[in-house]
Amino acid sequence: MELTNEKKAEIANKLNFRQNLSKIEDAMHEHSTAITGDDFEAKNPTKSTFVGGCYVREIFMPAGQIITTKIHKKDHPFFVLSGKIIIISEEGKKEIKGPYNGITVAGTKRLINVIEDCVFVTVHATNKLTIEEVTKEVIAEDFSDPLVALK
Repeated sequence: MELTNEKKAEIANKLNFRQNLSKIEDAMHEHSTAITGDDFEAKNPTKSTFVGGCYVREIFMPAGQIITTKIHKKDHPFFVLSGKIIIISEEGKKEIKGPYNGITVAGTKRLINVIEDCVFVTVHATNKLTIEEVTKEVIAEDFSDPLVALK
């Protein structure tokens, strides 16, 4: 099946965003307020709850941080309970003020600027019972993972 010109342009835009975000993330390692995926857990208090086939992850993010997220393999809901953030993703730039709810789609990796202290919650449907197992199930190592590769 041949791709339409519109679909080719969409893939090119997403690929360009992903490449640019990777460059930004590399540069962020030297900035004191920047938090990349690996440092996130250590610097932001996280509460994890397993209930009814779901993993609920609540994160406190202090104002002033600039964060890159990990790559999500599955669609899932997210909630900004309080605070204000600016999210930049393949879909563009969006300012969000809590309370707010949205959907993270598979393949999403974001740049987040925390404007006001923020409480951010994600919910993942899973039968896994440890954070490590859930992480393997819902987080891609990189964009070559078949669940997040551009098609």
